[in-house]
Amino acid sequence: MSRSDKHDPAQPAAEGETIEVIPHDEDERRAREKEAAAAAAKYDAESRVRETRWKPLALLISGVAVFTALYHMYTAYFGTPPTLIHRSLHVSLILFLVFMLYPPARRARAAWWRIPDAVLALAAFVPTLYLVQNYEQLVLQAGRYTSTDILVATLLVVLVLEAARRVTGWALPILALLFILFGLYGRELPGLFRHRGYDWDTLAYNFFATTEGIFGTAIGVSATYIFLFILFGAFLAKSGMSQMFNDLALAIAGQGRGGPAKVATLASGFMGSINGAAIANVVSTGAFTIPLMKKIGYTRTFAGAVESTASVGGQILPPIMGAAAFIMAETLGVPYTTVALAAIVPALLYYVSLIGQIHLRATRMGLKGIAKENLPDVLGVLKDRGHLLIPLAFLLYMLFFSGRTILYSAFLTILVTIAVAMLRKTTRMTPLQILQALEDGTRSALGVAVACASVGVIVGVVTVSGFGVTLAGAIVSLSGGVLFWTLVMTMVACLVLGMGLPSIPAYIITATMAAPALTELGVEPIVAHLFVFYFGLFANITPPVALASFAAAGISGGSPMRTGVASLKLASAGFVIPYIFVYNPDLLLRDVDFLTGVTVVASAVVAVLLLATAIEGHFMVDMPWYARIVIAAGALMMLNTNMLYDLIGIGLVVLVLGFQMIRARAAGQLSLRAI
Repeated sequence: MSRSDKHDPAQPAAEGETIEVIPHDEDERRAREKEAAAAAAKYDAESRVRETRWKPLALLISGVAVFTALYHMYTAYFGTPPTLIHRSLHVSLILFLVFMLYPPARRARAAWWRIPDAVLALAAFVPTLYLVQNYEQLVLQAGRYTSTDILVATLLVVLVLEAARRVTGWALPILALLFILFGLYGRELPGLFRHRGYDWDTLAYNFFATTEGIFGTAIGVSATYIFLFILFGAFLAKSGMSQMFNDLALAIAGQGRGGPAKVATLASGFMGSINGAAIANVVSTGAFTIPLMKKIGYTRTFAGAVESTASVGGQILPPIMGAAAFIMAETLGVPYTTVALAAIVPALLYYVSLIGQIHLRATRMGLKGIAKENLPDVLGVLKDRGHLLIPLAFLLYMLFFSGRTILYSAFLTILVTIAVAMLRKTTRMTPLQILQALEDGTRSALGVAVACASVGVIVGVVTVSGFGVTLAGAIVSLSGGVLFWTLVMTMVACLVLGMGLPSIPAYIITATMAAPALTELGVEPIVAHLFVFYFGLFANITPPVALASFAAAGISGGSPMRTGVASLKLASAGFVIPYIFVYNPDLLLRDVDFLTGVTVVASAVVAVLLLATAIEGHFMVDMPWYARIVIAAGALMMLNTNMLYDLIGIGLVVLVLGFQMIRARAAGQLSLRAI
């Protein structure tokens, strides 16, 4: 494979030029990684970890991280201590590591900052020690609190919000502070926001000594399912699973039109479902795929948009959905399998639409894929690393067919991953690498855990004040009780609430405050929760605060705002699909017979491909604006449950496609190559 590092990545590869799929030059590889790391540091607060050069301190941090991972594995197998104690210890360990790893500001690099950070890190264990010593009294006193209770509770709130500021940025702690003010001054607020008001002692006690505040459902799921599955992802990464996904995606899709963009979509979708971190996924996968997309001729903006859109979409893709499936199941009180099965078809439709737009863009631009001789072979990839698929297959069996608990399934799958990786030398993990995987998993969980703890403050205020019910009633009232307008207003609320937030806290907030508006109008709870989850998630690629798109632009060199707009266009099906499954719940394959399910899915696949055609404006030849409107209208009609609308939609689509074939014949481009 010849080198191509002299080639300008912003220009398409010349005819016959070899595109280097994986850079063999060490300097080029490091340059890509450095560029990706810089983009992550700019847009992703979680990546701004300070460097620890004093070896004893580094060993201490690593030791606590490994202990945290082992503690969660132990409790997954043997069971947890009492709920409040388990969740508080989870929070304390997380807070300790956050204050030791994350500086208080970007420029706070001086060694003396370690002293106040060490004080905060040690103070993080005070709430847990206090709970352990006074657990029985706190449980039995039933709301009668002491001044010491409030002092410890206040310390916990301050530590959690400061940790959230360091790890996730300002958005989440500011939102939490606004809700605290809302809880304190409810009597003075007008109209919709008015409530009886609560003093700080009442709020603080609720945040600390109950399971409706910081130690509520969100941190409960973080301390169990989320942590274990992030740890599972760390072991997969250490065994080389991410490289296998990249190679397999290259082998499958690299040769087709716009191959690297399709590779980015498949690889990012796979990894996004497991790790649940959109920006981290953009950075890790994008450092490899974005340069490839630029080399075959995609613009910087489009290359960044593909990567960010595919990475964000991984969190709606079962089986793991970036851990959101477990929180949703816990919140709804339904089995995990119910959520995962309901989410399959909408997620696949999203990726079908994305790949359709990528293909049509490549066709319109006359782009080719990567030459076969420069691509890995499917059989070769499977022979070398295919055994790493065994843990995923084992996990699916455990979750869907074994009847065992999710925690036990996750624990056992981690052990299976270690054992399976030992089967081949290329994937075998040494004891040191196993310890590194434990540490990496804990570090990866810090952002989600801190965000879940911070969300507990918001949920605690909403629960005490009843604001969620009030807001739901206001949305329904403003929409006049019309479902469509309620959906639109809920969508806007979710996009606003999700701006600048990680996907997990964004879902929890929107599920608490927006989903009840839909259930009031008769929408099934699981449908309502999937609806708000989609739009809370897509805030990551919706300008003006599109953090995933901005991170991708940092790697591609494109304009951040233009990349955000292009991402919005690519994800357009994701903004339509939630409306579809609200009006046609059969799309979630709930209580439908086989024939109905096949018919609904097939019709939806055709419709989203037609929507992609309308959005991209190309079929054989470029489409005029009026043809795009007609085919979009036809596609939307095909998504309706009414047979008459289906027939009208099919007629409109056939008319437009026939019109395009006539125009292609006139232009001398009527051939299969033009599709």
